[in-house]
Amino acid sequence: MNLPWHQSAHKKINQMIDQNHLPHALLITGVQKIGKFEFAQALIQKLLCKESSCGKCGVCLSLTKDEPNTNIEHSVLIRRSHYPNLIYCRAELNDSGSMSKDIRVDQIRAFCDSLGKTADSLQIGIIFYADQMNVNAANGLLKTLEEPRKNTLIILLAHNARSLPQTVLSRCQTIHINPTYEKESADWLSKNIDKDSRDDFDALQLLESSHGIPHKALEDLKGDYFFHYQNWQNLLLEIAISPTKIYDTEIFDGNEIEVLKCLQQLLNEGIKIKILNHEGANLELNKVVERTSSNYLFNLQDDINSAISMSQTTVNMKLLLDNVLIVWSHISHLKKYPAITNIQEN
Repeated sequence: MNLPWHQSAHKKINQMIDQNHLPHALLITGVQKIGKFEFAQALIQKLLCKESSCGKCGVCLSLTKDEPNTNIEHSVLIRRSHYPNLIYCRAELNDSGSMSKDIRVDQIRAFCDSLGKTADSLQIGIIFYADQMNVNAANGLLKTLEEPRKNTLIILLAHNARSLPQTVLSRCQTIHINPTYEKESADWLSKNIDKDSRDDFDALQLLESSHGIPHKALEDLKGDYFFHYQNWQNLLLEIAISPTKIYDTEIFDGNEIEVLKCLQQLLNEGIKIKILNHEGANLELNKVVERTSSNYLFNLQDDINSAISMSQTTVNMKLLLDNVLIVWSHISHLKKYPAITNIQEN
């Protein structure tokens, strides 16, 4: 199934196929839940099916039987598809019975050994997610990338390409899948929301709250995340309009990173409103943006990006959020943009 926000990525890969320029190693990147695996599956089906993804032939039916995303209860190095010339490599249970955080070097060796055999028809190996390879595993893949076998395609999926060594990146051709805020994606999201809930949600607003990731929007709706997100957003806007509301932030406790991301999204939307010089759908945000310097919006956006990146350190996120909120509460009438404590200090 081709997802609407994959259109530009499919266009790029189709040009490669049509011009007979398909590389021996393809790196598909994008944030988590953007559909990288679905894109790879659609590509594999297109390449292997004689009718370009008919969904009915033996190849297509074999591929539908594969469940590589499902955990299995014993340790394996690689997984073989029901189609004979396709293998998968991913983080698996280790010998002690716990899920490994890394793709190990012994797995990559088995992966490369399998692809090292001569094949008359196209053989495909897919690694997900390649940014989980440890250093030895990444190094173990290099020789196969440098000396590819004929009729062989290696597909790497990665959430964060920057985590991969440059030696791996330089040997792959990259296709990136961007977050989406397009109407076609909103229509897809609307169709996939539970029928009983469709009247309660605006699909474009759901996309904004999920940072342009439709699958995440659907996942958030299964619980109460979206309702929390709406409450966080409403209170953030109240704080910017009425600064005394900064003392009523109990609902932020324990959710500091998510609240920072919510504010980040508000700022992204506010900057768009400011740059394009037109009002958005959020009336309260329009009021804040109208009275705020563009430079201060950009400054706070940079500080929030830094704050989020510090979440992996030992910094006190509650204190850091409080300091960000103090600036946000005065954003529309600042005389000078202040240095936010904890961000500049670290």
